[in-house]
Amino acid sequence: MFTSVRTDEDDDGYRRTAERLSELVKEIPGFLGEDSARTPGGLAISVAYFRDLAGIDAWRRDARHRAAKEYGREHWYERYSIHIARVERSHDHARS
Repeated sequence: MFTSVRTDEDDDGYRRTAERLSELVKEIPGFLGEDSARTPGGLAISVAYFRDLAGIDAWRRDARHRAAKEYGREHWYERYSIHIARVERSHDHARS
């Protein structure tokens, strides 16, 4: 789970990088899916789901992901938090 608040700097490739990372993470063994949302006030939450900790660790070690995180710390994020959690149960509802 990645929660963040962006800086006021120009986009400077942020959207392109986010889209590219969204494609790259799909190559990680054990990746199950992702959800994301952004509030009008600027808080963003992205959740990537993995089968196990090995998948999370592979994503953490991915060189392209690491480079994007480093650039993001310097340019795009005022602050962010990363939380690793286990989903014990999940329910869905979709209106027809």
